Amino acid sequence: MYTMKTWALPLLITLLHCPVCLSVKVSSRKPKVEVHEHTNAVLQCEFSTVKDQNPRIEWKKKGKEVTFVYFNNKFTESYAGRAKIEGATLTIHSVTQKDSGEYRCEVTASEDHDSLGEVTVTLNVLVPPHVPSCEVPSSVFVGSGLELLCKDKLSVPPATYRWYKDNKALTATADTPYSIDTNKGTLKLKSVSKTDAGMYRCESSNSVGAPKSCVAQQLKVIDYPLNMTILIAGAAGFLMLIFLCCICVCVCRRRGCCKKDRKTKSSKSFHPAPPPPPPVRNFKHYKQTHSFMV
Repeated sequence: MYTMKTWALPLLITLLHCPVCLSVKVSSRKPKVEVHEHTNAVLQCEFSTVKDQNPRIEWKKKGKEVTFVYFNNKFTESYAGRAKIEGATLTIHSVTQKDSGEYRCEVTASEDHDSLGEVTVTLNVLVPPHVPSCEVPSSVFVGSGLELLCKDKLSVPPATYRWYKDNKALTATADTPYSIDTNKGTLKLKSVSKTDAGMYRCESSNSVGAPKSCVAQQLKVIDYPLNMTILIAGAAGFLMLIFLCCICVCVCRRRGCCKKDRKTKSSKSFHPAPPPPPPVRNFKHYKQTHSFMV
């Protein structure tokens, strides 16, 4: 029967030669943190070392580039005055959406076998709904298509949307002449009628705070003016006339009515007669009748 001293000595030797047991250990009891905007965020980081009693502690934030939060026993400029560290746990005061992201706690114990240990903590800052931007035209013609837009870009998690007409919530069904996308915030009407006129507003909401609504805007539905109707009818008639003319020309060409006569009439070209040659003088019959003396 083995005594305690008999098995304790081999266990101690094993522990002394175990690399894992001689390494710095870093962990977090809460790797995902969600807090409301303008409150404090506590990013927990616990560590243990074997030999090094004064390890180096660093906090970094991941993004397009890794930036320092806590380095060389002090906070960087963007966190100075609004953060504190206790042990290795980081607390950021009055967080905003810009503070959301992944943070890495690094502990370096140079005297341990494996000197570096790290853990990642994700911070998600929740933002209540903001007043959404609503796009509602002031007027639209009867029979035309229409799309109303609503967007809240600041809410976290992303907001869902609801449209109201004359302070009555609109609910899209198979029988309604419009469709609503609650995630994108769009209200679409394929063909506007006179009954669609009214006051329209949009409301954004999420699980963080109270819903917010934009100011209601008036939508007028008007008929096409008489001169516009005449212009459209005239343009349609002109296009129809051109279309019929094109058809007639195509039919005529297929039947050979519009082919050019390839027989060309022969015509003599008029060339004026050449002028008569100058008279040739006969020097044999030439007689000198006068003489000149100089």
